[in-house]
Amino acid sequence: MYRHLLLIPLLVLLVACQSAPLQRDFDPDRDFSRYRNWGWKEPALQYRPDDPRIRSDLTEQRVRNALAEQLEQRGLRPSTASAPAQVLVQAWLIVEQRTQTYTSMSGGAWGGPWSGFWGAPMYADTRTVDYQVGTLQIDFYDAADGKLVWRGSTERILPRNAGTPAERERMLRETVAQLLAHYPPR
Repeated sequence: MYRHLLLIPLLVLLVACQSAPLQRDFDPDRDFSRYRNWGWKEPALQYRPDDPRIRSDLTEQRVRNALAEQLEQRGLRPSTASAPAQVLVQAWLIVEQRTQTYTSMSGGAWGGPWSGFWGAPMYADTRTVDYQVGTLQIDFYDAADGKLVWRGSTERILPRNAGTPAERERMLRETVAQLLAHYPPR
């Protein structure tokens, strides 16, 4: 019985260690090489749900800094009065509550219907695990026509302990870097 209880944390740990699935989409008819300057599409960071436990000026500043750093590395400069934005950037932070049910079997019989069954009866142990999944989505809009031209998103299982501010910042920087690793699309 106790060995089955050890299975649940192991499964949650394995899921947490998986690489985050990245999803990207873009308009193939756009010339991304013409985008040189960027600006924020306000609100720069939107939250779903709009919950004060999730919404934070500190989180927003971390996302803004991570995005600005990655865009700079890709040759995009912040817009100025003399060089207006050609692409507008907006991010979403989405937190969902999910549930996973695990069933493990123990005991059982050996043999077959012709020779008879041998062994202990079979027991099923079902456990339910509740967890939160965070999704970061980044959208780029053409400033001239307002249409979405590029989108990237990824999701991760959120730890129960959010960690230190430095750990949160590191996690956001890594996530944004992974999302923008293939921008501009080729």
